[in-house]
Amino acid sequence: MLSHFSSVLLFSLFTSVVFGITQRAQPRMMLRFGAFCMLLFVGGTIAASWVMYLIKS
Repeated sequence: MLSHFSSVLLFSLFTSVVFGITQRAQPRMMLRFGAFCMLLFVGGTIAASWVMYLIKS
């Protein structure tokens, strides 16, 4: 059973791998772009969840 956060991590990992491979040509740039995408996915999810928490309160 996955929690919501582990589901986000899994989704961001897979999409970041795909984005890194398809959007960049050199392996080093693929890795950097994939890591950047993963950081944005996870950070965006955390930011959105705080906004929803503040709206609810």
